[in-house]
Amino acid sequence: MLVTFDLFSALIDSHTGASAVLGRLAADRGWDVDGARLYAVWDARNKASQRDEPTWIPFAEHCRRALSGAYAALGLDGDADDDTAVLLHSVGTWPLWPDVAGGLPTLARRYRVGILSNVDDDVFARTAVAALVADDAVLTSERLRAYKPGPDIYRRARERAGGDLVHVATSARDVRGALEAGIATVHLRRPGHTLDPSGPAPTRTAGDLAQVAVTLEQEEQVRDSS
Repeated sequence: MLVTFDLFSALIDSHTGASAVLGRLAADRGWDVDGARLYAVWDARNKASQRDEPTWIPFAEHCRRALSGAYAALGLDGDADDDTAVLLHSVGTWPLWPDVAGGLPTLARRYRVGILSNVDDDVFARTAVAALVADDAVLTSERLRAYKPGPDIYRRARERAGGDLVHVATSARDVRGALEAGIATVHLRRPGHTLDPSGPAPTRTAGDLAQVAVTLEQEEQVRDSS
C-alpha cells in the first residue's frame, strides 16, 4: 500500500511560510497590504488556475499567472516574474506542521509513504519534506501531468501505486477531489482548513500523524478480516 500526503496543507504550513515571504516583499516596496492578504488573493487565483487550465503547464507558471493577477487586483506595481521566483525559491523555509518531522519517518517504517501534490519536481526538492520520502514515491503534477482537484491525477496516482493507494488530504479541494475520484482518503485536520460542506464527507479522519497511523492500522484490520 502506498500512503500519499498532500504537500502544502497536510505537511507544510504554506499559509504561514508564503505569507511571511510575501509580507517582506510588500514591506520592502512600501505597499499598504500585509502578507496574509496578499497570500489569500494569490492562493485563490493559483488554485483557480490549476483547476481551470485545460492542459498541463508547470506549477511555476500557474504561480506566476496568479501573482500577476493578484498584483493587478490589488493595484500593486510589482514584477510577478521576479517575485514568483523569490517565492518558490523560499519553500525550504516554509514550516512543517509540528508532528511531521518525527511522524512521517515513523509512518514510513510500516508503510510506503509518498507525496501527491500539485507541484513541480524542482520546487518539491527545495522543501523540508523532500528529505523525508523516497523519490520513487513522489507523485507530482509534473510527473502525472494533471492537477488536483481533477480526477486524472488521483487515478494516475493509484495506477502508479499498483491499485493500492490511500491519500491523506487536508484542503477542502483535495479531500473532495480524492473522494470523488474514488480514492481511499484520510482527512487530516489542520488549522485554517475546513471541509467543503457541499462535497462528500470523509469517513476516515485524523488530528495528527499519530492518528493517521491508527486509522491506517484499523483499515488494515478491516481488510484482513474481510
